[in-house]
Amino acid sequence: MPQLKTYKGSAKYIASEELISAVNVAAALNRPLLIKGEPGTGKTMLAQSIAESLQMKLIIWNIKSTTKAQDGLYVYDTVQRLYDSQFGEGDVRNIKQYIKLGKLGEAFVSEERVVLLIDEIDKADIEFPNDLLWELDQMSFYIPETRETITAKHRPIVVITSNAEKELPDAFLRRCIFHYIAFPDEEMMREIVRVHYPDLDKKLLRSAVKAFYKIRNLPGLQKKPSTSELLDWVQALAISGVDPDLIETELPLPGVLLKKDNDMAIFRRRFGAGGDAPLVAGKRNVSGYWRS
Repeated sequence: MPQLKTYKGSAKYIASEELISAVNVAAALNRPLLIKGEPGTGKTMLAQSIAESLQMKLIIWNIKSTTKAQDGLYVYDTVQRLYDSQFGEGDVRNIKQYIKLGKLGEAFVSEERVVLLIDEIDKADIEFPNDLLWELDQMSFYIPETRETITAKHRPIVVITSNAEKELPDAFLRRCIFHYIAFPDEEMMREIVRVHYPDLDKKLLRSAVKAFYKIRNLPGLQKKPSTSELLDWVQALAISGVDPDLIETELPLPGVLLKKDNDMAIFRRRFGAGGDAPLVAGKRNVSGYWRS
C-alpha cells in the first residue's frame, strides 16, 4: 500500500491539532470530512489549504438552493442535441459528446488524486446529501444515455462544509468524519491576522483584535463580524493611519465589521456614534485619528 501524504497545515492557514488529525483520518479511511462552524471560521479555506499542502488539484462544487445531486455527476445537453439534429451540425448519434461531467465526475476521472470541496451542502434540498450516498460510498456512477459506468481512478479527498442551516440526514452523517471548527480565541486570531499581514504594527494588531472581540460579543447581533471582516478592518485601520491607542476606546470604522442596520444600532446604543463621521487629517474625531 502506498504511503499516504500527511496534512500538516499550510503557510497561510492556521489549523489546530484536532483539525489536522481529522483531515488525516478522513484521508486515510477514505471518508468524506464534514466541517461545520459559523461563517468566517475558515471552512472553505481548509480545502484550499489541504490541496496546497498535499500538492493536489482542488475542485470546488458550490452548492445552491437549486442544486441537485445529478448536477455533480453529469449533465446531458438535450437542447444542444436537438439543435444539431434540426440544423445538421455534428453527429447526433454520438450521445457522448452531449454528456458533460459535473464536479464529482471531474474528480472521478482525474488522472491524479484531487481534493473535492462540496461547499455549503446545507443550502440544498434536505434529500441532496442522501442522493449522494451511493456515489460517495462506491466512488462510481452510471450514465444510462451512454451505458457507461464512471469509476474513480483515485479516491478524492472529499471536504464537505456546512453552516448548520439545516440538519443533515443521519445516514449521511454516519459516513462522514466530523469536525466542528470553533471560532478562534484572541491568541489564535492574532496568529491568523499575522499570516495575512506579517508587517502589521504589533500595537495596532493587539488593539484591533481586542476591540474586535468587544464588538463581536455585543448581545443581540444578527450577524457577528467574522475573520474576513476583521482582516478588512485591520487593513482599513492601517491605511487610515488610525492611532492604535484610540482603537479600543474610539472603535473607529465599525461599518467595516457590522453589515446590518440592527447590529449598527446596537453598536451605537452601546458605544455612541462610532465611526460615521469622516476622518479629518491630523485631527481626532469620533471615528479615530488620521495621521497627516
